[in-house]
Amino acid sequence: MTSLQVRRLGLVPYAEALEVQRALVDDRKAGRIPDTLLLLQHPHVLTIGVKKDGRSHILATPDRLSSLGVEVFETGRGGDVTYHGPGQLVGYPIVDLTPDRRDVHRYVRDLEEVMIRVCADYGIEAGRITGLSGTWIGAGKIGAIGVRISRWITSHGFAFNVTTDVDYFKLIVPCGIADRGVTSLAAQLGRTPAMADVEDRLISRFCEIFERDLSAEAY
Repeated sequence: MTSLQVRRLGLVPYAEALEVQRALVDDRKAGRIPDTLLLLQHPHVLTIGVKKDGRSHILATPDRLSSLGVEVFETGRGGDVTYHGPGQLVGYPIVDLTPDRRDVHRYVRDLEEVMIRVCADYGIEAGRITGLSGTWIGAGKIGAIGVRISRWITSHGFAFNVTTDVDYFKLIVPCGIADRGVTSLAAQLGRTPAMADVEDRLISRFCEIFERDLSAEAY
């Protein structure tokens, strides 16, 4: 199996995480590093993907966002507008899909499956909604996906709501979907799960689905 290195970075400003990803993508393309999974959280931020209506789905005024300490970034990932903040586990896989996983649709479905299985680890039934990306519990989205793939090297990735304050999603139309809500693992469990435990489960499920061996340098 291909090895996977995991880096747990803690709380990282969004702009800094973008630079880290760009450098790692270059390193992965050049073969200087193995496949790598970044796990981190962001301070409050709205990110806008490449869909043209993304900015129009921000409901809050600039003054309101400023008063809440919420930054706004336009980014090169797929998708619409979403929120990142403390308590949300963000995963950025820097993975080479060559030779046998060069299928964007499959890649997105695999990321959804990672989060579906993590939910199952906690006794929660999650799934997909036809025509929509992400991982869902009923009509509530627990995991969002927005990816970028360059020469079959992936970046950006997924955001899994663990203890996220979902009220912040009221600042936007999440992912441009007006008629569905957002949920978190804590809300579903009725308790606060330990972030380190969720990370452990996510790493295990990622390795399982992507058929990767965890590098000894992972921690």
